[in-house]
Amino acid sequence: MSRGLRRAGAGQGAAAAVQLLVTLSFLPSVVEAQVAGVLDDCLCDVDSIDNFNNYKIFPKIKKLQERDYFRYYKVNLKRPCPFWAEDGHCSIKDCHVEPCPESKIPVGIKAGHSNKYSKVANNTKELEDCEQANKLGAVNSTLSNQSKEAFIDWARYDDSQDHFCELDDERSPAAQYVDLLLNPERYTGYKGPSAWRVWNSIYEENCFKPRSVYRPLNPLAPSRGESFYTWLEGLCLEKRVFYKLMSGLHASINLHLCANYLMEETWGKPSWGPNIKEFKRRFDPIETKGEGPRRLKNLYFLYLIELRALSKVAPYFERSIVDLYTGNMEEDADTKTLLLSIFQDTKSFPMHFDEKSMFAGDKKGAKSLKEEFRLHFKNISHIMDCVGCDKCRLWGKLQTQGLGTALKILFSEKEIQKLPENSPSKGFQLTRQEIVALLNAFGRLSTSIRELQNFKVLLQHSR
Repeated sequence: MSRGLRRAGAGQGAAAAVQLLVTLSFLPSVVEAQVAGVLDDCLCDVDSIDNFNNYKIFPKIKKLQERDYFRYYKVNLKRPCPFWAEDGHCSIKDCHVEPCPESKIPVGIKAGHSNKYSKVANNTKELEDCEQANKLGAVNSTLSNQSKEAFIDWARYDDSQDHFCELDDERSPAAQYVDLLLNPERYTGYKGPSAWRVWNSIYEENCFKPRSVYRPLNPLAPSRGESFYTWLEGLCLEKRVFYKLMSGLHASINLHLCANYLMEETWGKPSWGPNIKEFKRRFDPIETKGEGPRRLKNLYFLYLIELRALSKVAPYFERSIVDLYTGNMEEDADTKTLLLSIFQDTKSFPMHFDEKSMFAGDKKGAKSLKEEFRLHFKNISHIMDCVGCDKCRLWGKLQTQGLGTALKILFSEKEIQKLPENSPSKGFQLTRQEIVALLNAFGRLSTSIRELQNFKVLLQHSR
């Protein structure tokens, strides 16, 4: 090679290196620029959600999740997968979920359905964490004995209602209370074919997609064929919404894993923190060929859906009949005050998603589509029993149930409007399991949006 060619090659190499540095230096602004503006299928913009969530909602919802009523969740992590033999497992010990021992649960809670709306007498002020969990009932009320028949009606209603997701049977011996604060959602090493099969089943079999249309970044996709987004935009609003909800949930979960990644072990103890490299792998517009920003926008869309549900269900909790009962009267009153404050904030948000635009066609067609929508979502709640990692299954079930509860609320507006102030309602009820899932699922979305802002700052500092 001549000296001139070598100099030219070196010059081109230096130019490429400079271009790479320039590209990397603009990366944070590219991420920020592409996750901005007005969201599709609604009139809300990303900046408004960021400001509303990070400064108004997030501090309150984080505090609410630390209250006893909301930190304990009863769940069955031993239900078998109904679709395939599960062979996945966590690659690190931190995937294990520590339930509260059965021996710690008071007899009153073990009684089951008939006691779930009544107070459990317990005057002990200081209890161990698990003991506190076990006397948590559902929404409690101070009613006369005349209401006992209504309690039975509530139980029948809960059992027969068409839920958007499959509820765990709290009376099952396999259902156990879990302290969510002691079992945080974070990276567990659960990946590979088992994890891929779960999400593939959700997208390929439950999002109304024909097999001839391939999702972006799918290695099996042919070089030519119908564009995924051409197909998606051609769908009716309801089916587009369904896909965006699943994509938004997926993005939110991935954000949690990036923000709480296993960094290293010091003196035998794991250290958790934000992993910029992992975040870029999952969301950077260059590394994901533009998919990352789309997924993050779907996270914002999902946030709007659940935010709307909270604003719509506020009247249910504003009634004097409703208590968030744990046995500690002072804390229970504070918890309800905090919850009502969050509801007031949600109602003040000026750019809510309009759920009335869904299922608004002819009554017969709309009813059929709504039932199809409900059954597809219910099937996804079954798929969560196929997750091979206990901690991933716990948070997958909780967030799916929370979203299912939000959908139940959005499509029960007439029933919520008819709620009596001082007596039980047969038309609309929420179990404690649904309430805990709803607020914790929204808390996860709120945290995701907050973590996204943190990653933007970290990316700027890493330039």
